[in-house]
Amino acid sequence: MPGVVVDRVATSTASARTEIARMDDYRHGHDVAAMRRPVLSRREVEVLLTWLRAESKEDAAATLFISASTVSTHLARIRAKYTAAGRPAPTKTHLLARALQDGYTSLDLW
Repeated sequence: MPGVVVDRVATSTASARTEIARMDDYRHGHDVAAMRRPVLSRREVEVLLTWLRAESKEDAAATLFISASTVSTHLARIRAKYTAAGRPAPTKTHLLARALQDGYTSLDLW
C-alpha cells in the first residue's frame, strides 16, 4: 500500500513526496539515518563535539589548540556533508541532533 500513498500525493510538492517516502522507509525497518549518514572524519567529530560543549568557537578553538577560523572551517564542511546527505543542519541545535542521531554522542554524556 505504500505505493498508493505516494501515488496520491503525486500532485503535491516534491518535499511532501520525500517525507512520505521517508516515513515508508521507517515502516519497513530501514535505518534511514544510517543510509544517509555523512562520513565525518575523526577530527571533524572531535571538533564538532568540542564546539557543542563550548560556549563559543573561540572556546572550542582554545581547547583544541587551533584557531577559531579552523573551527569554523570544520563546521562548514560538516554542515556541507549533512546538506549533501539531505539532512541539513544550519544551527548548533541541528548539529547536536545529527550527532545524537548518528551515534557520535549520547544524551547520557550531556
